[in-house]
Amino acid sequence: MSRIGKMSIAVPAGVTVEFNNSVVTVKGAKGTLTREIVGAIDVKSEGGHVHVVALDDTKETNARHGLYRALIAGMVKGVSEGYTKGLEVRGVGWKVAKQGNKLVMNVGFSHPVEFAEPAGIKLECPSQTEINVSGIDKVLVGQVAADLRAIRVPEPYHGYGIRYKGENVEHKEGKTSGKGKK
Repeated sequence: MSRIGKMSIAVPAGVTVEFNNSVVTVKGAKGTLTREIVGAIDVKSEGGHVHVVALDDTKETNARHGLYRALIAGMVKGVSEGYTKGLEVRGVGWKVAKQGNKLVMNVGFSHPVEFAEPAGIKLECPSQTEINVSGIDKVLVGQVAADLRAIRVPEPYHGYGIRYKGENVEHKEGKTSGKGKK
């Protein structure tokens, strides 16, 4: 039995968790999330806590037990607090700006790169070199942040690129001249 799966999930006030026909629905102040539960897993909501219960002891069920508990806990946090992922743009003359529902980035290409805001995600630019990705779905927020970073991955010589806030990019030593070598 999974140690993660055995832990209960505390449900804050204003959030409801329902389990019908192998679909978990979590409703809160920020929105509604649903997820299908596959396998012999049951979800019980009792007195402000949610318990994920494995109905048998097979290898597949044990593997999914902790997974679904973690996913439901993420859904509860998403509809109550939400998720935010920050990105930094580093490069000489590089900048980003929000125009309507698009993010326009000048990141060293010969043309500006436009990135459309996906449904369920909010993109913000607090400054010309920062991007905040926010939403209620943890997986979607992380995927959109990864897609933005993939537009210009940080390079190891100068550190130019789009990186997560707090990400450390290791720098390589550049080329040296042949002087002084024998």
